[in-house]
Amino acid sequence: MYLLGYDIGSSSVKVCLVEASTGKTVASDFFPKQEMKITAVKPGWAEQEPEMWWENLKLAHESVMKKSGVNSLDIKAIGITWQMHGLVIVDKDKNVLRPSIIWCDSRAVSYGEKAFKTIGEGKCLSRLLNSPGNFTASKLAWVKENEPHVYEKIDKLMLPGDYIGMKLTGDIVTTVEGLSEGIFWDFESNSLSEDVLSYFDIPKSFFPDVKPGFGLQGQVSASAAKELGLKEGTPISYRAGDQPNNAMSLNVFNPGEIASNAGTSGVVYGVADQLCFDRLSRVNIFAHVNHTVEQKRLGVLLCINGTGILNSWLKRNLALEGLGYNDMNDLATKSSIGSNGVTIVPFGNGAERILENREVNCSIHGINFNTHSKNDLLRAAQEGIVFSYEYGMEIMKEMGLNIHTIKAGYANMFLSPIFSQTLADISGATIELYNTDGAAGAAKGAGIGIGVYSTPQEAFVSLEKLAVIEPDLKYTEQYREAYQRWKDIVNE
Repeated sequence: MYLLGYDIGSSSVKVCLVEASTGKTVASDFFPKQEMKITAVKPGWAEQEPEMWWENLKLAHESVMKKSGVNSLDIKAIGITWQMHGLVIVDKDKNVLRPSIIWCDSRAVSYGEKAFKTIGEGKCLSRLLNSPGNFTASKLAWVKENEPHVYEKIDKLMLPGDYIGMKLTGDIVTTVEGLSEGIFWDFESNSLSEDVLSYFDIPKSFFPDVKPGFGLQGQVSASAAKELGLKEGTPISYRAGDQPNNAMSLNVFNPGEIASNAGTSGVVYGVADQLCFDRLSRVNIFAHVNHTVEQKRLGVLLCINGTGILNSWLKRNLALEGLGYNDMNDLATKSSIGSNGVTIVPFGNGAERILENREVNCSIHGINFNTHSKNDLLRAAQEGIVFSYEYGMEIMKEMGLNIHTIKAGYANMFLSPIFSQTLADISGATIELYNTDGAAGAAKGAGIGIGVYSTPQEAFVSLEKLAVIEPDLKYTEQYREAYQRWKDIVNE
């Protein structure tokens, strides 16, 4: 018995085939091999053609099936995860009306800010748990004002994963998690937000039927079965946005459990069991994959734009030709804790939400031309990134989250011993690193959805733990001094 996971990213589409009984990945692949095209007609815009996701899904699916040699009749369920916050709109014939406005498009910021003030900041935070911000609802408002000829043809709106679900089944459905990431969901009334719909004048008819995140959401249609070589009627039984899904992939379901990743940008994702919000909207709160009315499970999402992108910038611009990231990590170890007084603020990738959307840019402080070297710069970069995590986690702790264990995939910045150990030492949390990814998590989510696993935890019994990093308390004071120096610069 096998399970399929589809991960619809903005760079590529990944497909993973998991053997249900062992939880092991049988085969996986991604397409395209170069990053998918993102169209920016104007500065700050970012669009993709949804059909491009489907075409690359088919290529990755075909590759996985060939690699595995598995009979499609043995695939029992499909799970979907996707780049969050994107807007896909279709007409009554399910034709896409315009390219998707994806997560990193910032054109709708002013629409969200105006809605936040007009609806009322207190009401938005207490009921939506977020500012409308630059999320899906605000992007739809932009379409309404700027492309009325498109807006008037809308029959249904979707998130990227809902579009893939439509292509697989012919039906359009969504989930509470999806609606919450679009800022359409009122957590107090447990329904579509009357405030958001009324303010933006969005008809309820635009919204698909709501299905549970785990459970039967549709079945593969005859046409999709023909395109993919799947069995008609194969159930789609799980869907969630990429960050809730990544947390689930690390077996993070309940309060006190924290997931993280550190690629180009970085995320810390914690689970809360009570309605909560940050009054300054420095973090986002969405429904987690296992959220229900009876058992609240909310994902508190801290996102930092300037993470691995700083490390890669240094690699390109610091005369490090021929050196890989492991070599850079080795050089960084030749510097001492606190980087011999060098401090780097890593926020050079746009406005940072944890800084109340200030755009402070990257800056380097304390360099002495006679004593400092690239070793100090490389270590200061990794420490600066970790300090940005700690800065954000302090906000999460203020909201009542208990951060004692941080789970992450063994990838990107977490491949660096300095990065992982510094994070453990400054936060006091144990770092656990695993061999997993979002597509494999989506496949296991599909297994949970059809009852292959009796509990969500059973789905992750096979999760392979690769490393554990405990905080070393003898270095805490040194890191705290360096962190305070960093924080004083950020708060100047």
